[in-house]
Amino acid sequence: MFTIVILETVYIPQQYKNENLEEVKDFLDNNSFGILISNNTGKPWATHIPLELDKDDDGNDILYGHLAKANPQWKHFTENDEVLCIFNGPHSYVSSSWYAEEEVPTWNYIAVHIYGRLKIQEEKALMASLHKLVDKYEKQSEHPISLNNLSKNTLKQVKGIVGFEVEIKKIQAAYKLSQGRQQDHRKIIEELDKNGSPGSKEIAKAMKKN
Repeated sequence: MFTIVILETVYIPQQYKNENLEEVKDFLDNNSFGILISNNTGKPWATHIPLELDKDDDGNDILYGHLAKANPQWKHFTENDEVLCIFNGPHSYVSSSWYAEEEVPTWNYIAVHIYGRLKIQEEKALMASLHKLVDKYEKQSEHPISLNNLSKNTLKQVKGIVGFEVEIKKIQAAYKLSQGRQQDHRKIIEELDKNGSPGSKEIAKAMKKN
């Protein structure tokens, strides 16, 4: 279970909030390519990277990731800095022609915002997180590789990255799935399924589930 509290720091209408933490956890596990946003000399700085859900040695919920040392963002990391991590899920345009009554069109989507405290990893923790990351995604490969089987020369590239953890403090999950238009759900789902795009089909699937 998560050990986090859902708080208000971003606008999400009440009907779109998802407070089912197990469902949010599953979303993060399956949509882990996120955006890390931090403060860089008074300006927001963002990098698109994998941010994996895990727990630290004390049982706290964390995200872990790494940046290239060539990326200036990490040079302004300060221990315990608050950062924002954004995860985007499926999304799709919804035409109001699918409604029984006249209304404006809209957009359905799933997204999660996480706020937390930053901590730079030591080399041992960085290597452990890299092993977890590679092992997770190599399961999908026909011929999976392991970092254990890579040469020392290849693994020297680890010297070019900086690992970090984000201790999760706040989370907001928005699941905008045509709530309030239950009378139109059947038609909306039908049209989304016909659309054929991956995003439309995933939103239709989420609407059926919810």
